[in-house]
Amino acid sequence: MRQLIALCCCLFGLLSFPIQAAETSRVDALFTELAGAKLKHMELILEQLEEAKGEAILPLFRVLLGGDLYYIKANKNLVGKFDDQGKTLYKQVFNDTLVPNLAKRDVKKIRVNNKLRGYLRNAIARIQLTAKSPSVRESAVRELLSKLDASTVVILEDLYPNEPNKKVKEAMGLALAMHTASQTELAVSNRLVAIETLSTSLENDVRNALTKLTQDDNPAIIKAAQGALEQIAQRAKRFAFVDQLFFGLSLGSVLLLASIGLAITFGVMGVINMAHGEMIMLGAYTTYVVQLIMPNYIDYSIWVAIPAAFLVSGLMGVLIERLVIRHLHGRPLETLLATFGISLILQQLVRTIFSPLNRQVSTPSWMSGSWEINPVLSLTLNRLYILAFALLVFIALVIILKKTSLGLNVRAVSQNRNMAKAMGVKTNWVDAMTFGLGSGIAGIAGVALSQLTNVGPNLGQAYIIDSFMVVVFGGVGNLLGTLVAAFTLGIATKFLEPTTGAVLAAILVLVFIILFIQKRPKGLFPQKGRAAE
Repeated sequence: MRQLIALCCCLFGLLSFPIQAAETSRVDALFTELAGAKLKHMELILEQLEEAKGEAILPLFRVLLGGDLYYIKANKNLVGKFDDQGKTLYKQVFNDTLVPNLAKRDVKKIRVNNKLRGYLRNAIARIQLTAKSPSVRESAVRELLSKLDASTVVILEDLYPNEPNKKVKEAMGLALAMHTASQTELAVSNRLVAIETLSTSLENDVRNALTKLTQDDNPAIIKAAQGALEQIAQRAKRFAFVDQLFFGLSLGSVLLLASIGLAITFGVMGVINMAHGEMIMLGAYTTYVVQLIMPNYIDYSIWVAIPAAFLVSGLMGVLIERLVIRHLHGRPLETLLATFGISLILQQLVRTIFSPLNRQVSTPSWMSGSWEINPVLSLTLNRLYILAFALLVFIALVIILKKTSLGLNVRAVSQNRNMAKAMGVKTNWVDAMTFGLGSGIAGIAGVALSQLTNVGPNLGQAYIIDSFMVVVFGGVGNLLGTLVAAFTLGIATKFLEPTTGAVLAAILVLVFIILFIQKRPKGLFPQKGRAAE
């Protein structure tokens, strides 16, 4: 029995081999014919290639659509042109293998016109409709929404009933509804059903199609199209609100990271630290240096940069406290002037080492791009990660202050320094550790900011005033107040900016805080304890 099965397989292979060889020979002949074809004959050749090769022909169609398809004059072989650092090179179309020793005189370009470009775009989309990947099929359908034709609609109608993926099927249904709604010869009832389907989509192509239908000859179609556009506008407005809220939370997370360290140093030590912004700057430059050290591991560099920035800024904070701040206790004005001078020194130090020019920090690939929820709402991944990171840092700091001996001493000193000292708490040690912790968190804020903006000597100065506003508004030394204040100011700023502009929005927020402090001098969440009175 096994021998019989083996014999049948051999016979099938022998019979199919001539068919495969003939098919390969036919495709090769089409490639050769394409190399010297005139424009009027090219579409027919491309149609035959599409039929013969299916999805495998996509690389050739894409290269031809980009105007980079050439053939070698000597043997009519097809190659694709590409530029490598200003040098023109050629490669195989289907496997990207470099073809060496080809000069410009050795090849000739295969020209395309607008008609062929239109065919190629549709052909690429049609081929992708039957691709194995659902995401490729969905992308192909959405690409076809703006350029549906009769042949494409026929393909969609054939594929729609058997499409297994829900998202792809919804996209196909949307495309078919757009086609149905635009057909004036169909029954009005069918077109109205199609318009109702379109009213659930936020695609720009759908809105454009509905806008065209408002010029239809039938009053019922016009009314239905206008109603669908109103429904879409209302949904888009709600998602625009969510988008603004997200950007407000993103700004709030940055303010939280920038101000949370200042909140504990200001609350415990009463120090107005004007060099806090430079701790943020040091953290950002640490991220830049880490990426210089490990250029081939950018995706992992940020995990090295976070503890490195904490250590660099934290140690600098301890150094500043030990050398300067501890000698100025009880003299806030002198502390302000001293830390302002330190900030200038640190800025000049960075300019000397790295130059005054801004530095670009690369974003890891897993933080790049955006999460597209629908056609009108997408959340950028770097801001989303920074928002989550800020909340994690906040939770970690709360745990440190609530569950560790350092946190117990910090709370004791912040509520009554003299009593804590009388009970044996080493207040000098607490001051140094608190200042180092606050500065270290500022360094972590610099890591986050390096993913949103360029790194420069003045980076921290853009956030020092906002950090003080957050601390004062939330309540000096209160972490929950800092959290609420940061997100409140971030959201308020982002909702004001579209109507007032960025500068006026900042002014209005500042005026609001001034008026609020007049009513509640101790902020949203006043510090408790006898020393707070």
